Amino acid sequence: MSIEVGSKVQGKVTGITNFGAFVELPGGTTGLVHISEVADSYVKDVNDHLTVGDEIEVKVISVKDGKTALSIKQTVDKPERKSSSYSKRPSGQGRNARPSKGGYKPKESFEDKMAQFLKTSEENLSTLKRSTESKQGGRGGRRG
Repeated sequence: MSIEVGSKVQGKVTGITNFGAFVELPGGTTGLVHISEVADSYVKDVNDHLTVGDEIEVKVISVKDGKTALSIKQTVDKPERKSSSYSKRPSGQGRNARPSKGGYKPKESFEDKMAQFLKTSEENLSTLKRSTESKQGGRGGRRG
């Protein structure tokens, strides 16, 4: 029996590692269920979800160079999500469309932004310089 990508098959867990579980498939081939494909929720330890000898249903994700990638979480058919009313915004009310607290603020030019950055940068540098000079004990500090 050939294993096709996308097919769901029954398998038996033959080994567990810290990165996943090895599953023996029909026809004697072995595939790996990566830790990220064990469950929908975060999996810290595969042993919390599987034990050696478990019969499980897996979905074949890919077959490359004789290596078969499997998934347990993709075997569960999820119902299609209906779009909820709060997930869609009415048109024209995106993040940038809302006025800021101070009302409408026109876009600044690049030169204005650079001038503002330069001003704040110089202020920060002078503050830093003043605070480090006082701690260094320069200009007439005690000498022993």
